[in-house]
Amino acid sequence: MTDPSETSADGGAPAARLLRLAALRGALLASLLLGLVALWRGNGDLWLLAGIAGALALAPILTPRQRRRLGQALQSRPRATARSRRAQAVLAHIPDPVILVDRAAVVLEANRAAQMLLPGLKLGQPLSFALRSPDVLDGVEEVLEAGTALRIEYSERVPTERTFEVHIGPLQEDIVDADVQSGVILFFRDLTSARRVEAMRADFVANASHELRTPLASLLGFIETLQGPARDDPKARERFLEIMRVQAQRMRRLIDDLLSLSRIEMRAHVPPTQIVDLGSLTSQMIETLSPLAKERGVAIRAELPSTPVLVRGDRDELLRVLENLIENAVKYGESGGAVDVAVERIEAGSSGREGRSAVLSVQDYGPGIAPEHLPRLTERFYRIDGAESRAKGGTGLGLAIVKHIINRHRGRLDIVSEPGQGARFAMTLPEVASEGE
Repeated sequence: MTDPSETSADGGAPAARLLRLAALRGALLASLLLGLVALWRGNGDLWLLAGIAGALALAPILTPRQRRRLGQALQSRPRATARSRRAQAVLAHIPDPVILVDRAAVVLEANRAAQMLLPGLKLGQPLSFALRSPDVLDGVEEVLEAGTALRIEYSERVPTERTFEVHIGPLQEDIVDADVQSGVILFFRDLTSARRVEAMRADFVANASHELRTPLASLLGFIETLQGPARDDPKARERFLEIMRVQAQRMRRLIDDLLSLSRIEMRAHVPPTQIVDLGSLTSQMIETLSPLAKERGVAIRAELPSTPVLVRGDRDELLRVLENLIENAVKYGESGGAVDVAVERIEAGSSGREGRSAVLSVQDYGPGIAPEHLPRLTERFYRIDGAESRAKGGTGLGLAIVKHIINRHRGRLDIVSEPGQGARFAMTLPEVASEGE
């Protein structure tokens, strides 16, 4: 049985209570000594006599049992401090936010990740001061009452939107402080990237299905027509077969683009090792697309250097970039009547060859692009005008492929445009020094 007189009022550490008693005893005995000295010198008065009487009445004298308990408690404190240090060391190496709270939901420990997530989090203060999520706080209460773990989703929208899965479990081990026998641990698992990838995958599947379904439905419809009413109509048959050919080509382009994008993404972490001349590739692609430009009444004006501009890259992938950028400029900037293609070198400061880059720029003089569309142009299946894009044979994947290829080449894509002023697409790649330089 525990002596009620030795139990602290707050149900906490007996050591803390005994320390307070010892301090009070020392202070009162010191007051008594000073009072006796004052009386001996003849300076005592009524107030001092009253203080001495109070000191004699209130000064507690520790019993032998209390002294033993005080010694044991003081000896146990270094161990509790060591446990606290060990807990802090373990939490510091966990990359995800982790918070320990006691049965009153007061924060006992929190690692750096938790403090970054919740800037208002402070040790010794209630968790509710920093975390404004009723679901999580109710979950803490539920775990404290039921003693069983649970999971709750928590969203943080400031400064950026993030989603966490919070694992809340009972903490029965004495790992933080000798006086804390139970509490709750909160572990925050960041789901933001997984949710973003999941949303991108769902959008991709939906868009790809839509793009394939439209030409497929057209093909099936014309096949049924040729098998039925137009079976013996040569003119209708020729017209329908041409439409079917166009739709089949559209499906083939889309599938080719999807496969190309998949291959590029699989090799995104592998930098290319070939050395190619960007000027020569550009000249080759301009010659290939000249018939298309002539058909649409667009003049391709080239400004290429007389010496090789060497970059480290995959020849086929860079040709794909050039094809997409120049063909888009010819198709969508058709009203401007001209497309300027240039390859140049730029210096990145005074560091010499190490700072030199090669820049390919494609400028059209068409209707331009509104500012709200610029950040999304390289998204898969994003189109400013879906009908116009499909009519021109676009799949909605061209600029997404360009972005991924340039990323793999450790380069940068810049897009500048204003409505009515045309658009400029520029690819910047690190230049490789040629022999003899």
